[in-house]
Amino acid sequence: MSVTIIGGGMAGATLALALSHLSRGTMQIDLVEARMPEDREHSVFDARAIALAQGTCSDLIVIGVWPSLESSATSITRVEVSDTNHLSKVQITASDYRLPALGYVVELHAAGKRLFDLLREAPGVHLHCPAMLKDIRRERVGNFITLDNGVELNALLVVAADGSHSPLAAQCGISWRCRDYQQIAVIANISTSLSHKGGAFEHFTPHGSLGLLPMFGAGSSLVWCLPATYQRDIIDWDEGQFCQTLQHLFGWRLGRITTVSERQYYPLWLCTAQRHISHRLALVGNAAQTLHPIAGQGFNLGLRDVMTLAETIIHAKAQGEDIGDYAVLSRYQRRRQLDQAMTVGITDGLINLFTNRHASLVACRNLGLMAMAHIPSLRNVLARKTLGWVVR
Repeated sequence: MSVTIIGGGMAGATLALALSHLSRGTMQIDLVEARMPEDREHSVFDARAIALAQGTCSDLIVIGVWPSLESSATSITRVEVSDTNHLSKVQITASDYRLPALGYVVELHAAGKRLFDLLREAPGVHLHCPAMLKDIRRERVGNFITLDNGVELNALLVVAADGSHSPLAAQCGISWRCRDYQQIAVIANISTSLSHKGGAFEHFTPHGSLGLLPMFGAGSSLVWCLPATYQRDIIDWDEGQFCQTLQHLFGWRLGRITTVSERQYYPLWLCTAQRHISHRLALVGNAAQTLHPIAGQGFNLGLRDVMTLAETIIHAKAQGEDIGDYAVLSRYQRRRQLDQAMTVGITDGLINLFTNRHASLVACRNLGLMAMAHIPSLRNVLARKTLGWVVR
């Protein structure tokens, strides 16, 4: 039984490792990726950092991946959610839930190198990198794949893990529903005069969300979302002006913002595939849905796709089923529908809620934050989503 995964980013790499681990090396897995993680400019493992929820880390432990990532991960021991010019805020701490951490922050570039080291040693995994999909012919009994280096592959199942607007999925007739938020995310690393002490922050400004994730030392990873029209001005700001504006919006929780790294800019969309399976095809990660970075749910949702698909495939294999059969893939799609719909809805709703400056809505929003801060049962709803405690 064979699976070909197109796309070797976080979702594709972890799927290959999950299938190898759960099948105990008895499954043939071909992983196709265009760029090596060492290629900082063009690799899917770029300079960004991502937050892994505690539930995500538990899944990575199950498939033997977490020990390789843990040594370069920074613990999140506290999460603070606040709104500009209002006193209401919500804090969640790991100690509240008797946990060592609420989650962990990993830098994509470092994670990519470690995942590829694991892939090279994983039984049953054949890594095709650098290589790209050239052609796919889907027949009743399987997929016949040609790579741009001339290699030909046969697979009972092919998985699209090649990111937003997946070229593979599009070639197989999948389309997406997309909403342009008309925002950009400004990505950079900042240094502050005070240590973050494991604190992560989601701060809502009049124009968008401002997130900080703790990194080694006193550094934090910044994700600042704001209207796309602001990009023309921000590009021209020098380091001093950027830090000063950021300081005004975020405040002095971490002391003075002293330095900022090179800034990167990404347009923000919500894109959801109209279906997540087709004939001998399944979608995972950003190929299935690409979310706004607010609340940091994107990769955690994608990892739940990965784990559910891997479990579905392994179960089908154990039952002697064709792993690419539509009935098998339909089970995967059904298992994922509720979690995907709820996470997309929550993320999209937060953007609408916190970018609306109507006075009555602002007042209700801050009453909600105050209630959540003082009523444990309400705060636990936020905590469960932060921790990634979701039934797949």
